[in-house]
Amino acid sequence: MTPTGHSALDNRIVIGITMGDPGGVGPEIIVKALSDANLRREAKFIIFGSDEQLQYAADLAEVEPYWIRHQHEKISRDYPRHVVVADYDEYAIPGWIHSPNKVSGEASIKYCVDAIKAAQEGIIDGVVTAPISKVSWTMAGAKWPGHTEMFADQCKSRRKAMMFVGGPLKLALATIHEGLFEIRHHFTMGCVFEPIDLLNTALKEYFGVENPRIGVAGLNPHAGEDGQFGDEEERIIKPTITMAREVGIDCEGPFPADTLFLKAVRGDFDGVVAMYHDQGLIPIKLVAFDKAVNVTIGIPIIRTSPAHGTAFDIAGKGVAREESMKEAIKVAIEMAKTRAARDK
Repeated sequence: MTPTGHSALDNRIVIGITMGDPGGVGPEIIVKALSDANLRREAKFIIFGSDEQLQYAADLAEVEPYWIRHQHEKISRDYPRHVVVADYDEYAIPGWIHSPNKVSGEASIKYCVDAIKAAQEGIIDGVVTAPISKVSWTMAGAKWPGHTEMFADQCKSRRKAMMFVGGPLKLALATIHEGLFEIRHHFTMGCVFEPIDLLNTALKEYFGVENPRIGVAGLNPHAGEDGQFGDEEERIIKPTITMAREVGIDCEGPFPADTLFLKAVRGDFDGVVAMYHDQGLIPIKLVAFDKAVNVTIGIPIIRTSPAHGTAFDIAGKGVAREESMKEAIKVAIEMAKTRAARDK
């Protein structure tokens, strides 16, 4: 892959989209999302995936194919069409398989690795990832449990955080895919400070919020209520907030989670840091179930994705909804444009 730079006639943002697990809903939601001609006018797109699977999804959705196919080994920034499929025809995956398998894992890993490399080389300005199967990745021998860890590893980023954007909410998680009863064993000031710091930076660099106001949730009921229901707020969260303020971050808390998200929805905060997965995901999906977007922050490239999984149970039936994928694409474009404007 060799970046060719911006065309003099067309310097639009270029977004890479990885197809995800070929047997999941990825092909269908990509085809449906980009069938919107208005969205295609916002940027140019390179889909890292299987042309055969995308053609099948288009036929199922009764969408006229709007892309051109190209060999994935020779992708370029300067295609003459809005949408190009970087085709990986070496992976033969029957269209009727809608379950985890090794070949699908190998293919979806390859899509991601190549898209990351393309972003690093300047061929694309951001990556949108369709859902992968973590089981397929394990079967394929992946060393990463998921996208977030892969992107951080490939970008050699020591710090990372999972951010979600949905409706009026923008939030980051202090802990991610960990058992609820395991969190207490490694709940540190570092794991609370990192998402506060990274969210503050992301709101400035990617969403144009010059002076972000961040609300921090407590871990325990009533934010511990002065140590009556746990001491993590006193020992860890409050000192971390003090430390964040000392380096210039405008953050407050810890607040009970049952009131903090309402305050954020009403506009009291530009971003929220939740202490654990479901504490943040329940409100984000309550206010924006079909349009929630996952963003990896702390890495040098833009990466967004729909906030849902492969949905093997409905894959191949033509009923998958594309709203979250569409929002993930829009957020990636917004982030890329905001960063480009700041870099000028």
